[in-house]
Amino acid sequence: MIAQAIGGNLDYAVMLGYFVAVLGFGLYFGRYTSTTKEFFFGGQRFSWWLIAFSCVATVVGSYSFVKYSAAGFKYGICSTQSYLNDWFWMPILVLIWIPIIYYRKIQSVPEYLEARFDRKTRIAATFIILFYLVGYIGINLITLGRTLHTLLGWEVMTGAVVTAVAVGMYVYIGGQTAVIMTDLAQGLILLIAGLGLFIAGIYHFGGFEGFWSLLPQEHKYAFSDFNSPPTFSFVGIYVQDGLANTGALMLMHQGFIMRFLSLKSVKDSRRMVVCWILVLAPLAAVATSCGGWIARALVNNGEMTTDASDSFVKVAHFLCAPGIFGFVLAALTAALMSTADSLINAVSAIFVNDIWRLYVKPGESDKHYLRVARISSLCAAGLGLALVPIFMKDTIYGAHSMFTAAVTPPVLMAILLGITWKRYTPVAAFVTIVGGAALIGLSFIWSDTLVGPFDFGMGPDSYKFMRALYGLLAAGGLGVSVTWFTKPKPEAELKGLVAGTQRDAMYQFKGSRPNRRPGEKVRLQTKLDQSLSGENTVVLSQSALDKMAAEPGDLLYASHIRWWYGGLRSVHVKAGPPAASKESELLMISPEDAATAHFAEGQQVIVEKIM
Repeated sequence: MIAQAIGGNLDYAVMLGYFVAVLGFGLYFGRYTSTTKEFFFGGQRFSWWLIAFSCVATVVGSYSFVKYSAAGFKYGICSTQSYLNDWFWMPILVLIWIPIIYYRKIQSVPEYLEARFDRKTRIAATFIILFYLVGYIGINLITLGRTLHTLLGWEVMTGAVVTAVAVGMYVYIGGQTAVIMTDLAQGLILLIAGLGLFIAGIYHFGGFEGFWSLLPQEHKYAFSDFNSPPTFSFVGIYVQDGLANTGALMLMHQGFIMRFLSLKSVKDSRRMVVCWILVLAPLAAVATSCGGWIARALVNNGEMTTDASDSFVKVAHFLCAPGIFGFVLAALTAALMSTADSLINAVSAIFVNDIWRLYVKPGESDKHYLRVARISSLCAAGLGLALVPIFMKDTIYGAHSMFTAAVTPPVLMAILLGITWKRYTPVAAFVTIVGGAALIGLSFIWSDTLVGPFDFGMGPDSYKFMRALYGLLAAGGLGVSVTWFTKPKPEAELKGLVAGTQRDAMYQFKGSRPNRRPGEKVRLQTKLDQSLSGENTVVLSQSALDKMAAEPGDLLYASHIRWWYGGLRSVHVKAGPPAASKESELLMISPEDAATAHFAEGQQVIVEKIM
């Protein structure tokens, strides 16, 4: 059936212009990608604020506006609870997980599992994580396909194909740098559009009180009832979203692992996580849900008719002038692209690092792996498209909830136990993943028997949510039980891989004792020195070293003086012996390192000590 198009030519021109601009923006940053490290991790040079915006753009997928506005229309303000349950993961993320993967130079989640456990655990996790990521791509593609069906009358698959091609192209060229920089722009756009729509709605009703008075009383609570309704209860949302889905995003989502590894330092991760979870995520909760709240108020005021699934688009069309509506449509596109690009890049990273490099073509040149990474990113987009017809059989909210609740618990529990419990054994980890996945699979056959005891009286309608609790307990129970009957790894092999051993990881990362003395940043002028070629070492004066509280051999970070570049023009180097001359304003750097950072001769740069 062909839907009637919404909006005018100006709106579609704005949306098309956005597509072209983002595609060009992403392709432009292809010049910063010449190695697999840059393709997957952006050269590990970006500032905390840029990665925070990039992370929130990745979290807010196209399904978010549709999914949470629909929830807001049906249930009210409590639709935000899905975005406000991340805070308890912060200590695990900042104090344990990011230091481990960053200092141990882990390139993928399966690679960590082999280092912590063994090869067979890595293999099992590789296939589950790839399925998880590809499935997520499919969910995002079907969402925009359905949205474009509502807006333009296109078939769902047509919209999904157009989006997959656009995203696949700039990820193919620019890799992680293109993903981060386009996600920065898209994160700003989706927040501005969503919050702007909320402000426009409040203005339309003559103020917040007018809007608030039109909402039913049951729509004014921050949280839904503990176990009611079964399809949106507090316990169901908390288990499926707060525990399983958010835990998976933090610990097993390769896209986020790559984002964390793109930071210039572990120190910056603290500021990034605080900004992302405590500042930007609440704003995103309002931006993605407000369409449903306003739609409910408009319906109650007799000004509009709509169903929950179309509430965001219908409200945007009702409130926005031509052209502005096109900008809001661009925000939907931004949300889709900012999640799909991360997922596509993540699938490529796991395929190259955990399959191709290990089993198919080991020992090849970096240029070979970069070519494979680009080709596999296109294949990832194609696989996501292949899943679209399957997800079309359910609502977007239902498909997303069912998928994450069923797929994530086994690997999530293996990682969580692995980073927090030294006694946890390789055999137990393998059983957690394989046995946990098998038990979850059986729960689709014997749902009442296996998931029913965990439904808190909500019945079968809650199983797609409560399967997450069953899966977490089943997989975790297997892991803990098997641990007590099997042999753990020697503690000497766990250094830098488990909580409490992060300092060992810092030694391994630097290759010597970390220098944690506080110091200042210094501003210096670059001078190219051919004698430093191939050393990744810079030479600066003793006075500059003293200001930074640095010593020869310490790791330094040199970046462009313009902070708003966010680390795009920067490089990690090592401090060499101090310069013999008394000149204190120069940074002697090799032409290769200067080229990596896009520094010119005589350019002013900021240098700081990392450790």
